[in-house]
Amino acid sequence: MTVYVDPPTWPGHGRMWSHLVSDVSYAELHAFADRLGVPRRAFERDHYDIPEHRYADVVRAGAVEVSSREVVRLLHGAGLRRRKRAVQSRSS
Repeated sequence: MTVYVDPPTWPGHGRMWSHLVSDVSYAELHAFADRLGVPRRAFERDHYDIPEHRYADVVRAGAVEVSSREVVRLLHGAGLRRRKRAVQSRSS
C-alpha cells in the first residue's frame, strides 16, 4: 500500500492543509485514513484534506512525501482524478 501526501501549503479555515491521495484506489486511501482516525468528512472527491498538525503523523504512518504537482500527476495517471463540477448560473 502506497499513499502520497503533499506539503501543507493550502490555506483554509485559518490553517494550512495537505492532500492525501492513492495511486491505486479509493479503497486503499480510505483504509489508510481509517487506520489514522482521519474522519470521512475530510475526504473531498479524490483526496483527504490533512491539517498541518497531522502531517507528521501521516508521514510516520507511511505516506510518501511528494509535491503538489506530483499529487495531481499521480491521480491523473491512476484515473482517480475527480474535478469539481462547474457551478451553473441560476439565471440561465
